[in-house]
Amino acid sequence: MTDQPLLDIRNLSIDFPNRHGVVHAVADVSWSVNSGETLAILGESGSGKSVSASAVMDLVDAPPALITSGEILYRGRDLLKTPRAERRKINGKNISMIFQDPLAALNPVYPVGWQIAETLRVHGVDKATAHARVIDLLGRVGIPDPERRAKQYPHQFSGGQRQRIMIASAIALEPDLLIADEPTSALDVTVQAQVLKLLKELQAESGMGLVLITHDLGVVEKVADRVVVMQNGRIVEAGTATAIMTTPQHPYTRKLIDAMPGRHGFQPQPAVAGSERPLLEVRNVSRVYGVLPGGKAEIGPNAVKAVDDASFVLNKGETLGIVGESGSGKSTLARMLLGLDKPTLGTIRFDGHDLNAMSSEETFRVRRRMQFVFQDPTASLNPRMTVGQIVSEPWAIHADVLEKPLWRDHAIDLLERVGLKADQIDRHPHQFSGGQRQRIAIARALALQPDVIVCDEAVSALDVSVQAQVIDLLKTLRRDFGLSYIFIAHDLALIRDFATSTIVMYRGQIVEQGPTEAVYRDPQHAYTKRLLQASDAKLPNAA
Repeated sequence: MTDQPLLDIRNLSIDFPNRHGVVHAVADVSWSVNSGETLAILGESGSGKSVSASAVMDLVDAPPALITSGEILYRGRDLLKTPRAERRKINGKNISMIFQDPLAALNPVYPVGWQIAETLRVHGVDKATAHARVIDLLGRVGIPDPERRAKQYPHQFSGGQRQRIMIASAIALEPDLLIADEPTSALDVTVQAQVLKLLKELQAESGMGLVLITHDLGVVEKVADRVVVMQNGRIVEAGTATAIMTTPQHPYTRKLIDAMPGRHGFQPQPAVAGSERPLLEVRNVSRVYGVLPGGKAEIGPNAVKAVDDASFVLNKGETLGIVGESGSGKSTLARMLLGLDKPTLGTIRFDGHDLNAMSSEETFRVRRRMQFVFQDPTASLNPRMTVGQIVSEPWAIHADVLEKPLWRDHAIDLLERVGLKADQIDRHPHQFSGGQRQRIAIARALALQPDVIVCDEAVSALDVSVQAQVIDLLKTLRRDFGLSYIFIAHDLALIRDFATSTIVMYRGQIVEQGPTEAVYRDPQHAYTKRLLQASDAKLPNAA
């Protein structure tokens, strides 16, 4: 390392004026990172982590934002005083960024290979070299069959796979500095380990500096050299990763670390006794993609089985955790449970009734009893509606649930229960961080007090303290109202802390299922063992 940091942020302040006053998003923040070093920035949603990092890339819109003070020095050069044309040459080639929301960052009308290659072409790489580099990058970040999949579009990939594509694009030109905003939040533990290993290899090869914005303290423990902790736009603690994780000094840092699932051991979730008629029953369900000449989805030579012969039951008051790598069929299975996709084969029965045999009126009534929290809050929230309108929308659709004069008070109550504030009710989704948008989606799902909530990576974008708060809320609702959950997650420690039973999916099939403690203590399938070896869920209390 040299005496001069690779990137040195000094006394940076960023304000967002609005009709209610001024939001001090970043207040007098200073941090630096050296070549070959990994700096982790921790903090809850809205703490200023992403805003300060976006300023480095010149991605903070001004207006509405105002950079009121500070310097951003890249190799001693103040980027805030550098002409934008020069900054565009630096961005991508010298400084690159992995964005938190891959669906919003990827263009839906271009193949993913073309989009990765664009980064290379803009900086002078010829077409043939760019194509070969794209295939290599997709393979390195764990996308199977990269030659074929490079020609596909973002919507044809799972959330975790889209995040890997973003990582491939960011590292394409082997930048001096990589800013990674929640780069592994949507990845299963095996791919997360693979991606972190890849980033460390790039550092060793090129001396790349890495700024890691994350709420995953497990990732911090594995890869960070130094840590900065932010709260309400300010740095409250900074030091080596070892010191921060073992002897935190600030109360907020201690709260974050104490909120890690399993930090103080796992409390086994009691198994739920079966009933004469399960609440949800899935029998031999398959979802096959592959259109044959008749235009009908059938099992043909080019068919892809996204879900293959899945069977399980969910009882009242039970939380069924579903784990597996990106592309294993978890989200496809969840969409079939909600009627958003139809099974190619098999049956799904809810409270004794076949979902596929219901009339439109019956389906409408069932939808009230089954709610979904989607993986991507940006895509699932209407950008034209206020938060209050979004949370109240279920009451407008199901008019007999709640009288309109009560909507606002009940919406505020739901927002506060998931960690938001009453005065945020009139804001729009774009005015919130990714984690805050996910809280809004959870509040909306709770509005109708359903029997089952399907959570597809519902807390993966939340910092650990809010994640713990939301999980405690879901546990309370389960206890008080007998609420049931289908809980899809890649965080195995979280599943162990919350789920009463667990199924493990691999390549579309359920390869293991049973009570959560039994699956974790005595896994039978090789893939389950590999997942647990790559996670922190085996610590402590594990066999």
